Formats: sequence, structure tokens, C-alpha cells
Amino acid sequence: MIKIGILGGAGYTAGELIRLLLNHPEADIRFINSESNAGNLITDVHEGLYGDTDLRFTSEMPFDEVDVVYFCFGHGKSEAFLKEHPLPAHLKVIDLAQDFRLKRTPVSPTDEPIVHAVYGLPEINKDAIAQARYVANPGCFATCIQLGLLPAAHLHLLQHDVSVNAITGSTGAGVKPGATTHFSWRNNNMSIYKAFSHQHVPEIRQSLEQVQGSLNAEIDFIPYRGDFARGIFATQVVRTDMDLEAIVAAYKDFYKDAAFTHYVDKAPDMKQVVNTNKALIHCDKFGSKLLITSCIDNLLKGAVGQAVQNMNIMFGLDETTGLRLKASAF
Repeated sequence: MIKIGILGGAGYTAGELIRLLLNHPEADIRFINSESNAGNLITDVHEGLYGDTDLRFTSEMPFDEVDVVYFCFGHGKSEAFLKEHPLPAHLKVIDLAQDFRLKRTPVSPTDEPIVHAVYGLPEINKDAIAQARYVANPGCFATCIQLGLLPAAHLHLLQHDVSVNAITGSTGAGVKPGATTHFSWRNNNMSIYKAFSHQHVPEIRQSLEQVQGSLNAEIDFIPYRGDFARGIFATQVVRTDMDLEAIVAAYKDFYKDAAFTHYVDKAPDMKQVVNTNKALIHCDKFGSKLLITSCIDNLLKGAVGQAVQNMNIMFGLDETTGLRLKASAF
């Protein structure tokens, strides 16, 4: 059994992670840390887990008792935590924040990053994940958009600016209520935010450069807030004269060994992936424009489902272990 600790246990991602791990045949949750909820039942916060656990939150962090710890902090808190809390040498870390997703080139010895993390996208980094002590789990938009574009990068098709539009559910904004997340605003509504400046664009570029070798094209990304709870639906437009049949064959070959990412022969809809760790990809061609559609569940393949997939790889398990989930198709 893999002994597990969770830090930052009160948010949406942590609740979904606990749900997965309670049903994982090789997982043993030893502690779930939350300073503000210490002593309270997990079900006081994550009410969907009634009948599944009698665990309580704790303020303790017994790292010597676990094999891996999940960081479910808000962005920017992982690096600060590591500066204050040295971890035992045996302990593996799966970090769901963005602190270590991007490779950093130190400008001086004092600028050396605290950890050198492996970027946790199994479709391109599985071997490195298997050897990693510290994995930086990808962002949700980044996962969905990268998976749509990576085979095109492998074909060296990203030579012109790429147009990307994607819509996400309200859980992508976290559990803390805000002006754009409460029901009366979000219901029957839609809006743009962080146009051309979303924080996931650099990690998307990083992976595309890894696969294509270089990337001079811009990723023109416009994100949308949707009036639903979970899921991401994205479209990407790439200019190319390559034949669609050859592109489709290349996409199918690129993902032939992927456990959860599948090329499908007709455009997918979001309900086919919600509540699963799947990513579905489809391509259409309109003249010189290649239209790529991709969709995922932002809390699963876009967050903790992929994190558990990475744990499985790190500990030598079949990467699908505990992740055979049924879609919320209707």
C-alpha cells in the first residue's frame, strides 16, 4: 500500500483527490492536513464523502509516516512551504500548484530553485515521471490545450499563430466564493477573462517547444467562464496545407499508448469526459485551417485524476489503477 498525506485538504481539488484515493486499491491515506479545519470530520467539508470515511482533518504533518504527499495549496504557496519545511529524503511530492511547472534558468547560485520538478504530463514525460521525486502537476487549461496541440507540434505544424478558445466550469476558480462564481452571476451567463494573458500559456508553450523543438508562433488563448460546474471544452485552429487523413493518422499514432487520451472520429462533447480521467481529441479540416477539438474534466484529468495517474507511474503501478471512472453522460 502507498501511504499518503494531503496538504491543503479543504478545497475542491482535495475533496476530489480524497474521493479517488478512498477507492484506490493501493492507497492508504494517513493524514489530511488543514489548519482551519483541524479536528473536524472530512465529511463536514466534503459532504459527498458521507459513508465513505470517518477520517478527520489534522494540523499535524507526519511526513515520516508517508511515502508521498500531495500539495493542494493555492498557487504560490508550495515554494514558501518548502523553504520552511524541509522534507525527508524518501518522500515523493505531487504538487497541484503552479510554482514549479516552468523550468527556471538560475541567474546566480542563490537563484537556484528549491526543487527540480518533472512536469507531470504522462503523454510526453512518462519515463521521467517514473523516476521523479517531485512532480509538478499540469494546469487544467494547459492539459486540455496541450493534448489537442502536441501531435501537431510533433508534425512541426505550429509555424503560424494558433488561435485557442476554451470554456471552463466554475470549480476551476476554486472553492472560495468570488464575484464571478456565485450562482446568481454564473447561472445563464458567460464571460471572457485573462484574454491573451492566462497563466497557463507559458507551460503550454514549454511542452510544445519540447515536442516540436522550437516554437516561434504565438498561442492566442481566450478563456471563457461557463455556467456549469466542471469540465473544459477547447478548440484550437492551426494553419496547415497537410492532408487531414495524414494528420488524423499521426494523431492516432501519437496517442496509441496513452492510457486516457483518445483520438475520436467525430467531434466530442464535454459530457463524454466529465467525471473521468479521459481526454478526447478530434480534428477537422476547412481549407488550410485545421480545427482541433479537445475536452477534459478540469478536476480530474485537469487536476487530481492526472495527479493520481502520476502517483501510479511513480510507484510502478498500472497508470489506470483507481481511475476507471464512468462519465456523467446524462
